Amino acid sequence: MTVSLEVSDGVGTIRLDRPPMNALDVATQDRLRELAEEATRRDDVRAVVLYGGEKVFAAGADIKEMQAMDHAAMVLRSKALQDSFTAVARIPKPVVAAVTGYALGGGCELALCADFRIAGDNAKLGQPEILLGLIPGAGGTQRLARLVGPAKAKDLIFTGRHVRAEEALTMGLVDRVVPAAEVYGQAHAWAAKLAKGPALALRAAKEAVDAGLETDIDTGLTIERTWFAGLFATEDRERGMRSFVEEGPGKAKFL
Repeated sequence: MTVSLEVSDGVGTIRLDRPPMNALDVATQDRLRELAEEATRRDDVRAVVLYGGEKVFAAGADIKEMQAMDHAAMVLRSKALQDSFTAVARIPKPVVAAVTGYALGGGCELALCADFRIAGDNAKLGQPEILLGLIPGAGGTQRLARLVGPAKAKDLIFTGRHVRAEEALTMGLVDRVVPAAEVYGQAHAWAAKLAKGPALALRAAKEAVDAGLETDIDTGLTIERTWFAGLFATEDRERGMRSFVEEGPGKAKFL
């Protein structure tokens, strides 16, 4: 399998495994969507890590495969491509990308689907599609601009240049830079900590933030208010407040 899902301590690791560079061919894209949907359904998966291995996250699309496609073929395929990445972005649980080595093109776009990105000090990220006479097609023009702002996104997209981990950190493309050997361990630890949290509240928080970014402030506040009130019907809210009153803050244990 080019993509696998392994679960431990409530964390599902979606692992790309298509040596040598984890090129994202059609089969890999489709498998990625299937596993994102599986991670969404499974109760034993409470947080997710996206990982490409110790040497490379994903160096982009399979260019040889794409070269063989004409306009008609890509009209049919482009929606499925975006749907694969959107399935990852819409996992209603915390998702962290553990980025080592190259995360270029589709690889960068996949990392953008996560809620948090931990990069190794050997990481290089970018959207080099312009060098092929193309633009990003798996969400790069949209998610990148929303994350780092339009000017920085246009810099990367217009030039196709790669940025090293420290520059990516400065511009907000990644959230933490660590030694390459520690990337997966830190990503898994971050996810495992959140996996012990209140699942419905985490889902609500993710949806409120993500949906709110797509609309005006008044609609966003309505989304927040609806989720906030709704959580008062959950056992996790009862458990969290009871623990706070009886034991003090930060000691609640959620199922």
